[in-house]
Amino acid sequence: MMKKTFIFISIISAMISFSACNKTATVKGIDVANMDAAAIPGNDFYQYADGGWMASHPLKPEFARYGTFDALREQSQEKVKNLIVELSQKTNEEGSLSQKIGDLYALAMDGDRLNAEGSAPLVPYLAKINALQDKKDLTATLAALFRDGISPFFSQWVYADDRNSSINIFHINQGGYRMGDRDYYLENDEKTVNIRAKYAEVITKLFSLSGFSAEETQKASEAILRIETQFAAIASSREALRDPVANYHKISIDELIKLSPEIDWVNYFPAIGIKNIKELNVGQLAPVAEVSKVIRNESLADLKYFLLWNAMTTFSGYLSDEYSAATFEFYGKTLSGKEKQRDRWKRAVDVIDGSLGEAVGQIYVEKYFPPAAKAKMIDLVHNLQTALKERITKLEWMSDETKVKAHEKLNVFHVKIGYPDKWRDYSALSINKADSYFDNIVRSNQFDINYMISKFNQPVDKDEWLMTPQTVNAYYNPTTNEICFPAAILQPPFFNFDADDAVNYGAIGVVIGHEMTHGFDDQGRQFDKDGNLADWWTPQDAQRFTERAQVLVDYFDNIVVLDTVHANGRFTLGENIADQGGLQVSWQAYQNTLKGKSTPAPIDGFSDAQRFFLAYATVWASNIRDEEILHLTKVDPHALGRWRVNGALPQIDAWYDAFDVRPENDLFVPKDKRVAIW
Repeated sequence: MMKKTFIFISIISAMISFSACNKTATVKGIDVANMDAAAIPGNDFYQYADGGWMASHPLKPEFARYGTFDALREQSQEKVKNLIVELSQKTNEEGSLSQKIGDLYALAMDGDRLNAEGSAPLVPYLAKINALQDKKDLTATLAALFRDGISPFFSQWVYADDRNSSINIFHINQGGYRMGDRDYYLENDEKTVNIRAKYAEVITKLFSLSGFSAEETQKASEAILRIETQFAAIASSREALRDPVANYHKISIDELIKLSPEIDWVNYFPAIGIKNIKELNVGQLAPVAEVSKVIRNESLADLKYFLLWNAMTTFSGYLSDEYSAATFEFYGKTLSGKEKQRDRWKRAVDVIDGSLGEAVGQIYVEKYFPPAAKAKMIDLVHNLQTALKERITKLEWMSDETKVKAHEKLNVFHVKIGYPDKWRDYSALSINKADSYFDNIVRSNQFDINYMISKFNQPVDKDEWLMTPQTVNAYYNPTTNEICFPAAILQPPFFNFDADDAVNYGAIGVVIGHEMTHGFDDQGRQFDKDGNLADWWTPQDAQRFTERAQVLVDYFDNIVVLDTVHANGRFTLGENIADQGGLQVSWQAYQNTLKGKSTPAPIDGFSDAQRFFLAYATVWASNIRDEEILHLTKVDPHALGRWRVNGALPQIDAWYDAFDVRPENDLFVPKDKRVAIW
């Protein structure tokens, strides 16, 4: 629903929450138990650095991928849960944040009530959709669904205008299919055909649970797959979606009506709360035009099946165990290979984090985030900015004219560390234990939609956070030219108070450099210092950048991730540029700290350079199922963890020196063939 304008550094697609700065059982540098000393660094550095960790952390049934992130999550989510449980067991003042957090958690955890209610909370909601009598009334239904957090035909949100980043406008993007990627509908290999068959099964199961007859469920399955396939066939590819210029079409309401006339746009916008709208951005024109073709050509009965399905999948996680188990069977098992659904309390904590994230964040920060961490991060960010500035100045391929603009952009990065200065106001959100979990979630969705709609045609708030403090992640947002590091990322393996500089620069330093480099990757470089989509490059410099980036595309395209399936160098280009740039910038920043000093002594037999690169590799340690390898290769713009190590480090000259990597080693890339961008 909401546009994600930022770019994650994390290998996980969902946000992870845990408590920061837990110093118990931390290691002051490199933990040799995580390594595989039998592996040869120049042949498989990932195995060398992380083989011990992978052997001692086998995949658990609930995980499609289990990495250092997940290990921390398991340890730390317990602490977040304890904070919430403590609130839920108190008598809290009605309307207080504590009451809302505690009561919503209690509702999520009451499995007996959820199972006793069964489909009862959802059925009246579905009945409203099913009562649609005429296509001319479809607009009002779509508006009502959007207000509840459902966008069947297209995604829509309010956020900054890419070409006038100081003002929030309305955006519409392609949508209409719920398997996550268009290729699941279009490819015809055996695995994909099986995925579609399993998708039909979950459609049938949810319709059956919701009281529809066997004949109706069969018709629904056929209609939904047909409609979603039609949208998938016209949709832009995931690679094409990465081009900000190609996905910007600011048009008038009259032009929107001509583009997709079957929706009554004049009445739609007031119905969702948008008043006096004159223009908007339509990211992809053809898919939005396709909406009218579908509405015109499909029967009303089949359109209702499609709308019903969107409601079921949106709310299945807030109903009985039968609903959540059915959706897990497809989205968890079939797509990702998970064997077991996550415990109820873990899912409940995630829901609280999504619905009342900054409310939880306030409690979290008070208990777990030390001021010293923020002060240290400010120093690190400054050091990384200095290093990137130095690297830009020395670039041989970039002209002085473009360098001036690059420096201007870097100098005005908006840096956010730890938590917001101003917390979000949740006073208008009502959480009532007397109502069903479903009803409370619908109200929470409506609250979020109202919050988003209130920003329409208003100045962009550059101090707003797009992640909660308890999120283990970081982001760069091009329209605000900001880098953000939530409190929870400031702990091992990213940031270790007890470790030496080499380890911290190899871990959190590269994270900082990664996010900074996003401002200059193939997408971010197209936004200027003010966050506007504007070309500030000379044509010659843009061409040289593109040529150098293509080397990285080709390199990753040649990587085989599983069997005959290759990595997607074009799709992962932005993240791969950021990894390569982050390593280069953080290495230089670390070298700057050594000026005028003697080289640090080895620790546990590892030089400071070796500790730097081992710390980087440790961040990406993980085990992963084959199904998830294939799934993420389709949908995740990040390379897989193994290749964020074995694909990124061979581009870094200092890594060769640190581990004596030679031409006979498997990962060796001749110096003149290595990627050199930032």
